Amino acid sequence: MRTKNQEPRAKSQEPRVNPARAVLIRINMEAIVSNFNEQLAEAAFTHQSAIFDELYAGDTIVHYKRERVRNHVLKYLRLEGSILELNSGTGDDALFFARLGHHVHATDISTGMQQQLKRKVRLNGMENRVSTELCSYTALNGLLNKGPYDHIFSNFAGLNCTHQLDKVLDKFSGLLKPNGRVTLVVLPKFCLWEFLLVFKGKFRTAFRRLFSSNGSKAHIEGTYFRCWYYNPSFIVNRLKNGFDLLSVEGLCTIVPPSYIEGFAEKHPKVYKFLKAKEDRLKSTWPWKHIGDYYIISLEKKRG
Repeated sequence: MRTKNQEPRAKSQEPRVNPARAVLIRINMEAIVSNFNEQLAEAAFTHQSAIFDELYAGDTIVHYKRERVRNHVLKYLRLEGSILELNSGTGDDALFFARLGHHVHATDISTGMQQQLKRKVRLNGMENRVSTELCSYTALNGLLNKGPYDHIFSNFAGLNCTHQLDKVLDKFSGLLKPNGRVTLVVLPKFCLWEFLLVFKGKFRTAFRRLFSSNGSKAHIEGTYFRCWYYNPSFIVNRLKNGFDLLSVEGLCTIVPPSYIEGFAEKHPKVYKFLKAKEDRLKSTWPWKHIGDYYIISLEKKRG
């Protein structure tokens, strides 16, 4: 009870915030930020699309990476399977799998990459095995060709261009057949070769993955965008209710990353030695977790 001498409390002037509305605002802001970053990445890759294949055509380690990824996928891809490819780029992987009798729906957010892909599909006479769609992996709800597919595939860290990988992963189950499979090539939060650059005084590069909770700056041809890093455990935990883990391999764990230009050409014997070591240790701890990339495959549970 209030006495005579007590003044009534002043009502708070701060407006009440509806918790549901606050959550909705935050989700919308995240979507805007993610979309803006994708647009920046799209601009960078579209700008580079015309020369993309030429840049990497003669790189031995890039060829090694592609071969490793493709061999991994082929272990789990069913005969004449249907593949949904995310971030298909100029279509090298799509054409590779199509030539083996698989059907590939190749998606990308970059108009330039899609144009190059369509041109290559026509030149190789693969229109009946490769279809294309301009679509972001963060907008899979709007995908026109929803499958279902035997396999979802994304190569060379395309999925690292979003901080909403959890929302992307959540869409996979609905796009896959029973026992359908997923293979992703992702940048982890620690790379041994990158960390060793600390001894060359390149501290920003050496530590960028370790302090990247808000994303790390990346750029192509002067266009900047952000990149986020995810360990295999993030993907496994997000998908654990609907998927079983098949395997994880480290990629460019012992073999140097391709950004150490000309290593294989300058040091062929050392490269051959390191390649043999990585091929033997790629699926063992700690090597499968500390490469420039890792390759992870999972299988959708029945029921």
